[in-house]
Amino acid sequence: MDKDPILEDLMSQMGDFGKYQFRQHVLHVLGAFLAGVHMLSLVTVAPTPKHRCLIPNLDIGINSNTSNLTFFHPDLDSYLSTKGNGEVDYCRWKTNENTTMGCNGQFVYDTTYFKTSRVLDWNLICDNRWERAIIQTIYMFGVLIGAIVLGSLADKYGRKTIFYISGIFQLLAALSVAFIPNFIVYCVFLFFYGMFGSGGAYVTGFVLTMELVGPKRRTICGTAFSASFAVGVMVVAFWGYMISNIQILQIVYACHSLVLIGHWWLVDESIRWLWGQGRTEDAIAIVKKGIRINGIKDFDSTKFEGKGPMNTNEPDQSYGAADLFKTPTIRKRAMNVAFNWFANSLVYYGLSLNTGNLQGNPYLILFLVGLAEIPGYLLVICLVDKTGRRFLLTTLLLLGGSACIICAFIPKGLEVTILVMIGKMGIAGSFAIIYNYTAELFPTVIRNSAVGFGACSARFSGMLTPLITLLDSIDTQLPTMVFGGVAILAALFALFLPETLNKEMPQTIQDGENFGRGDTGYRTILACVQRNKKTHDFQHHVEADATECLNAKGFNTSRD
Repeated sequence: MDKDPILEDLMSQMGDFGKYQFRQHVLHVLGAFLAGVHMLSLVTVAPTPKHRCLIPNLDIGINSNTSNLTFFHPDLDSYLSTKGNGEVDYCRWKTNENTTMGCNGQFVYDTTYFKTSRVLDWNLICDNRWERAIIQTIYMFGVLIGAIVLGSLADKYGRKTIFYISGIFQLLAALSVAFIPNFIVYCVFLFFYGMFGSGGAYVTGFVLTMELVGPKRRTICGTAFSASFAVGVMVVAFWGYMISNIQILQIVYACHSLVLIGHWWLVDESIRWLWGQGRTEDAIAIVKKGIRINGIKDFDSTKFEGKGPMNTNEPDQSYGAADLFKTPTIRKRAMNVAFNWFANSLVYYGLSLNTGNLQGNPYLILFLVGLAEIPGYLLVICLVDKTGRRFLLTTLLLLGGSACIICAFIPKGLEVTILVMIGKMGIAGSFAIIYNYTAELFPTVIRNSAVGFGACSARFSGMLTPLITLLDSIDTQLPTMVFGGVAILAALFALFLPETLNKEMPQTIQDGENFGRGDTGYRTILACVQRNKKTHDFQHHVEADATECLNAKGFNTSRD
């Protein structure tokens, strides 16, 4: 499983990152942008507006057509019911006899921000609000299956092929859900929307870039994918604000996928994949193209012609995901890293999908939530190769988790919104780090399995996020506390991982077992404390010795 020296020599002929790599990277990163658009589309297509029961005594003379009802009414407070904790229960109302009544399927919506919504179409509120959570969960389940299935197909049939197929099907799926009136059918199509809209193009586009650019550029290019996703979130907020009709809005989101139509002719297949498949002539042809675009003149292709991939009939070819759990050190790290992926995804989507619970214009808040990610990514680019992976990952997780916890104990307002933005910045940064950190922690023979295991954990938590938000029926702050608590716990666990900065990555299982043994953040902190204590004690002894010496020579050092 070691690197193929002939392939590495061939790739190096193009340089780490020239015009050719830049152009291809821009085409690849569109997959991440579209993933952001499609994954957050439900925030504006199926938002949950403020709502209350239709109260006959209050709304007398008005039929149950929600378009004719007014949410606010000067006498509303006298009919509002309250929960046991004193909060207003908008799914119940009180009669003049002080009897509590249910809504009986008749509701009044606040259409200040949301004129139309899938939630309004199917009344996915109160006793049926779990169905709104299921919608997002089904989409995330599609993302999970897409990452697994399409990722495997990309290994077999090529990255470019699956990237393009994902682009076509995400366009068709996104258009289809705009016209489906039935809830069950909508959920079925939503699964495929998630599978191709966010699970396919993002993963294959990311792999195409990582297999093309040089090692020194992979951190920046990988972070660019995360940043492009954030830009997609901001675009969702923009179109949501501009277009009130959700059918037209969904069509607009779908049309963004048209930017991938020309990719079959513009994107080149992965050189590494072609070489691994024995298609060396095709690989060399793409390298020649890259060298020409990059303006490199000295290239002798003859030394690569007739060559092929290294012999892969080696014992290490039998390694797989099961080997993550066969040895004690790697097993502990695999579980630790998987929980870190789980926590990052849980908090990331928890903050992204619940912006409607914050006070203010929901479209502006969603835009700011996407914008808040950019400083997190800039911090990672600037600091991760200086501070190390472990320290920055832990710091950003603690920042994000602490912001969430604090939000649970202060009233809603500007302060909460600012804290949410800080939390999103921290989680976005830590999420960006965990990708590369995972690859560096595990040996070559199971590296892909480790990253895949972590990614599956992230997708699984993404499925749970909408369901966890339902805990607000118990306590409105409980979901936020769960998000914050999980992030802080993940930060504490991350300190058990070894640092990988400026260290050679392990190759074999035995290398993985020995890698970073005894190196934990807790030992580093303890060593720093002991070192500072020794320094302080040494300074104290020096001062005492100096004072004693001066006193012996007749100098009075006492302070009157």
